[in-house]
Amino acid sequence: MDKVIITVVGKDTVGIIAKVCTYLSEKNVNVMDISQTIVQEYFNMMMIADISKATVPYEEIYTCLGQIGEEIGVVIKCQREEIFTKMHRI
Repeated sequence: MDKVIITVVGKDTVGIIAKVCTYLSEKNVNVMDISQTIVQEYFNMMMIADISKATVPYEEIYTCLGQIGEEIGVVIKCQREEIFTKMHRI
């Protein structure tokens, strides 16, 4: 399994989850786990997704998610699980 961690942070608006999940679905990326919170008017989401059967390479997913974030006014980051884990090791 080839997992990525996707984070979305920004001002809450309608359709953030729908835009991200629609893009991932179209690229055959399986969302395995998702957590989201809204604190006052700020949106925060973290997803774990399996890209092993994706129809596009990781680099394209990374770039396109960043572009989607710019379009909807949030910051979307996508990291491979092994990099995320090493960066957040205590």
